[in-house]
Amino acid sequence: MLNINKTDLFRHHVPDTVPDRIAFGLARFVAWTAGNTFFSRRYGDRMIVLETVTAVPPMVVATLLHLKCLRRMLDDGGWVRTFMDEAESQRTHLMAFVALARPNAWERFLIALAQGVFYNAYFLLYLISARTAHRLAAYFAEQAVHGYSQYLSEIDTGEREGQPAPASAIAYWGLAPEAQVRDMILAMLEDEAIHRDLHHAFANAMAQGQSFPDRTGGVA
Repeated sequence: MLNINKTDLFRHHVPDTVPDRIAFGLARFVAWTAGNTFFSRRYGDRMIVLETVTAVPPMVVATLLHLKCLRRMLDDGGWVRTFMDEAESQRTHLMAFVALARPNAWERFLIALAQGVFYNAYFLLYLISARTAHRLAAYFAEQAVHGYSQYLSEIDTGEREGQPAPASAIAYWGLAPEAQVRDMILAMLEDEAIHRDLHHAFANAMAQGQSFPDRTGGVA
């Protein structure tokens, strides 16, 4: 299994190439935009907006990695399942927020439109530069770590009202029956740290000419 330090939640990969800088800047721009949209104002947090698209990268990666392994007759080393699991994790994040504040029909349409645009854009990016695509997904996760950390801080200071976690979140993360949203956000935060390290590991491996990172190695 990939060696990921789950306690180092704020690990940041300093962009050292032009594509990395572009990916980092784009991730920050999307996070900023998410914090200044109708959805964010209505639901009170940019993370809900980001979660509508962050399940896209791992699904695209899983699909293209699957096809690559078939085409080159390579063993995927379990990485396709890893990305499928990440996609499920990100989808669960969104569904947990939806359970707390349900979007109306118009909002669902806008979400579907954004997902359609982003899916095709990310698909093309991965075909052009898989390394940059992984780096972008990793920087999205870095933004999510900071966003969820802020969310926790607002709960702790009383700026955000605490409430029970949805039943779906309790079941998915195996939380206590009386778990609160704060417990759910802590689980999401750890998920995002793992996703961040996974995509940075893939980008680093590709920079070194490898098809996959070493599952027994660390993450830069």
